[in-house]
Amino acid sequence: MEQPTDQTRDRADPVLSLIVPAYNEASRIAATVTSAVAYLDAQDDPYELIVVDDGSEDETAAIARSAAAGHPSVSVLSIPHGGKAAATRAGIVHARGELIAFSDADLATPLPYLVELRQAIVNGADVAIGSREGMGARRLGEPAYRHVMGRGFNWLVRLMVLPGLDDTQCGFKMFRRDAARAILQKSRLYADAAEVVNGPRVTAFDVELLVVARRLGHRIQPVPVVWTYGSQSKVNPARDTWHNFRDVVRVRLNDWRGTYR
Repeated sequence: MEQPTDQTRDRADPVLSLIVPAYNEASRIAATVTSAVAYLDAQDDPYELIVVDDGSEDETAAIARSAAAGHPSVSVLSIPHGGKAAATRAGIVHARGELIAFSDADLATPLPYLVELRQAIVNGADVAIGSREGMGARRLGEPAYRHVMGRGFNWLVRLMVLPGLDDTQCGFKMFRRDAARAILQKSRLYADAAEVVNGPRVTAFDVELLVVARRLGHRIQPVPVVWTYGSQSKVNPARDTWHNFRDVVRVRLNDWRGTYR
């Protein structure tokens, strides 16, 4: 993993660290970095944007670095391929902000919703999560089969580990830094570098983060968002349904054993 440069260390500590995990995103990562920088530069507080290249097989890392050139608040980390969970972990470890957020590389949830997540934390939450369910939330362009898959998975999650949370999988979340670090220390999914991940991998890593947050007594606040389905989605219905189910079972077993307490 890359280490912070002297230039990074000399900058004022950021209020917000925004992590963007990316795997084989060469076709859109430049636009993502450009859009994120434009939005974050317009805000009042110092920030850092951390793109984590998850061992991409294309030019994601090189293109991201080119897009980041001249922007000292943007860094690109390259890690061996380990899936979105591993990339998000690496970003959290690297992050220096008082608030740590992550977003999908397609910016399916518009970045201005960061303001609402932050307000939820100002109001007392430790974790604020974008939710595609609830009053004011909308899903744009989502195929019917994907919606059915998502609601079925959420039913399983609520039944087994997280009653009361209607959307755990929206890839748009924010944590207080101390909460993020404490949660990460207790989480177990995809923490082992020896765990082999092939290709894009949709996992229940988000579910585990939220289970750990609850067990540690952190307050979780859902924030309704507008979310747009990406035409380049890497979700494989059969494969990812199995992986997600297996992950939730692992989380349930870990919870029974008291691993997260």
